[in-house]
Amino acid sequence: MGLWDRITGEFIDIIQWTEPSQNEILSYRFTRYKNEIKNGAKLITREGQAAAFVREGQLADVKMPGTYTLDTKNMPILSTLLGWKYGFESPFKAEVYFISTRQWTDQKWGTQNPFMVRDPEFGPIRVRAFGSYAFKITDPATFLRELVATDPSFEAYEVTNQFRNAIVSRFVDVVGSAKIPILDLAGNYERMSRLALDRIAPELAKMGISLTQFFVENISMPPEVEAALDKRSQMGILGNLDQYTKFQTAEAIRDAAQNPGGIAGLGAGVGAGVAIGQQMAGAAAAAASAPGQVAATNTQAPSGPPPLPPTAAFFAAINGAQAGPFDIPALQNQIREGRITRSTLVWKQGMANWAAADTVPELQSLFASVPPPLPI
Repeated sequence: MGLWDRITGEFIDIIQWTEPSQNEILSYRFTRYKNEIKNGAKLITREGQAAAFVREGQLADVKMPGTYTLDTKNMPILSTLLGWKYGFESPFKAEVYFISTRQWTDQKWGTQNPFMVRDPEFGPIRVRAFGSYAFKITDPATFLRELVATDPSFEAYEVTNQFRNAIVSRFVDVVGSAKIPILDLAGNYERMSRLALDRIAPELAKMGISLTQFFVENISMPPEVEAALDKRSQMGILGNLDQYTKFQTAEAIRDAAQNPGGIAGLGAGVGAGVAIGQQMAGAAAAAASAPGQVAATNTQAPSGPPPLPPTAAFFAAINGAQAGPFDIPALQNQIREGRITRSTLVWKQGMANWAAADTVPELQSLFASVPPPLPI
């Protein structure tokens, strides 16, 4: 500090701090040349501030909002100016710390990692939470001793990380001990906020700080769990599956009336509605018959039996000409009427050559009631 700074420091008789709005400064040490305070100096402490005096390393006094005339043991300014031989030295020195006591709002907190809770319906589940809080310094002396010490400019970021750790730790304890089901937490945010405030406030009070507000804004589950809950909600909203099928049919009729495809569009719409209803009904029946098991969404069994496999079709050589094709019941009629015998040649797709009917395994049972030819 130069000579001019020393001289101008002798004339400064107003001690005040206009807090810059763009900075979150919790405490500021007023700068004076060698911390000298003159007799009759004015101290202006504004609303939302407190002024703490530290003399010879010890907290001497704390002034709340107001204007004060400081009665020090310093020499008057005139005597100081005339006493050049003393080099403007003053026998009384004190440090003045201005401390912001206003409320600091919209401070964010959140769980950096998910934490595990035991839910009565879903079992162990991971959740995350975040919100906001507000605080203010209510004990400037304790705040100065515990946090500021000799820091000339103590900003909020220097302590908010500590606040956040304390908040998250106590909040996790509150959620675990409250034993509120996950699906009911949304209706208990106010209660959770109040419980957390009661648990966290004592931790901050040890540093001269009061936690004035605490809000839980959201408690969320992992995305995959939320997606499963959405599926469950969709099934609950659909309700009566028979009514859903009827609704789909009515929608298809309406769309067919507006569709140039006419009846074809109607048939497609009705079929789609019925198919969807049958699939959902099958899923509900499977869930009811096997509680506790989760059915796959896209692998539901059909509601009816599968179609019968196609029957074999045989051609036969009757009266020197190819006849057919005949299915099994038709062949049985031909055998009963005597048109086809054991030695009649038959053929179907997949056979290499014509063969006698009684040599084909599929047809041997048809001749069980037909006697063999008489021996010659």
